[in-house]
Amino acid sequence: MPYTLEVVEELKVLSLFNLDTSQEGIKVHSTASSEAIKATERLFNKGLISQPDGGYLTSLGRTASEHAQDLLRILNVSG
Repeated sequence: MPYTLEVVEELKVLSLFNLDTSQEGIKVHSTASSEAIKATERLFNKGLISQPDGGYLTSLGRTASEHAQDLLRILNVSG
């Protein structure tokens, strides 16, 4: 399965969540890029976040966000 621009945008949104607490969500404002707004809506439709404009991670969303953020850390290690 190839990475599409839509998937990359969804990964960007998932990387915004603070995984140190479940009490902190995000809000994607109407002034955000249209790509970010659409990605957030898709994550909501997939059941990964609690609101179409952000909110909190669901259980599945937390797992996805953990994996997304781990992947970023791995790829950003300078070798």
